[in-house]
Amino acid sequence: MTRPTTTQPAAAIPAQPGPRDVTDAAPATPGGDMAATGPTDGASVIPGAGPSGPRPGERATVRLRDTGEEDPPRYAPEWLQLREPADAAARSYDLLDPLRIRLANLPGRAGGLVVHDIGCGTGSMGRWLAPRLDGTQHWVLHDRDPYLLHFAAVASPRSAADGSHVTVETRRGDVARLTPDALAGASLVTASALLDVLTREEVGVLAAACAGAGCPALLTLSVAGRVELTEPHPLDAEITEAFNAHQRRGGLLGPDAVTAAAEAFTELGATVRLNPSPWRLGPEEAVLTEQWLRGWVGAAVEERPELAERAGAYLAERLEACAAGTLRVVVHHTDLLALCRPVDGGA
Repeated sequence: MTRPTTTQPAAAIPAQPGPRDVTDAAPATPGGDMAATGPTDGASVIPGAGPSGPRPGERATVRLRDTGEEDPPRYAPEWLQLREPADAAARSYDLLDPLRIRLANLPGRAGGLVVHDIGCGTGSMGRWLAPRLDGTQHWVLHDRDPYLLHFAAVASPRSAADGSHVTVETRRGDVARLTPDALAGASLVTASALLDVLTREEVGVLAAACAGAGCPALLTLSVAGRVELTEPHPLDAEITEAFNAHQRRGGLLGPDAVTAAAEAFTELGATVRLNPSPWRLGPEEAVLTEQWLRGWVGAAVEERPELAERAGAYLAERLEACAAGTLRVVVHHTDLLALCRPVDGGA
């Protein structure tokens, strides 16, 4: 299919309701300044771009299991906004046609689509997808952070591809509590950058909930564990390996997530399609590239402190190339579409 030539831009972050300052939504630095966890030139990293040291099984904006505690989220909305254009450009358009076909044949489609966006953050998935689907849509936005939910609702699209109305509601969510009952009446489940911060058990819970509700799932931008930088550097492989090990801490799936999710959905009778969705970062994305570099190297050093000295020189060299406009980076991700069998005999 032909790609649209325009993408809806990310909206500006609106004023937060109530007296709580945005700094309450995420710490000033992810797990401390990078000076304590990795190489740096004194600059900090936007929370979410760098190592945040979450407890195993907890994502920054979605509580994955009920611990009885109320920790502050660890992703700043500024990071989610910064990465939104790259996310939008990366998501796989090739998965939209089979998704549209399935949605057009779902039972009850005449009443409009009901889309559950898990870990919605600032709502970038809805801003990307809703204008690319026809028909009336109602989006249910799940996240654990009330400010991010407020932003997602305020900045949500109002019209579908054919001009039909789009409405939203928000729910403070917990992936561990996601059940077929919670998804009753759902037409579609979506998520971005979620699978790689789940355990195998939690991926199974998500797949079972979607299969039990008989709704498809579009799960985008899961890390693939591969990065390409121009020009190649002898330390690229070591940094990548250490970063991937950091992603797998505490039993999280990291770069193994898409394979695990594909297996889980297939075992439940779903038809699964995978497509690459890489970030392609050049001079126009220099701000994002800089933050990503600091976070990527910082996580690697947090995992393997013995890399610190060499990684410091490596980071300085890469940042210099980024500032000069000569650095190109491809960060590989994978999108997954799971077409679960409808539960009431639909197509």
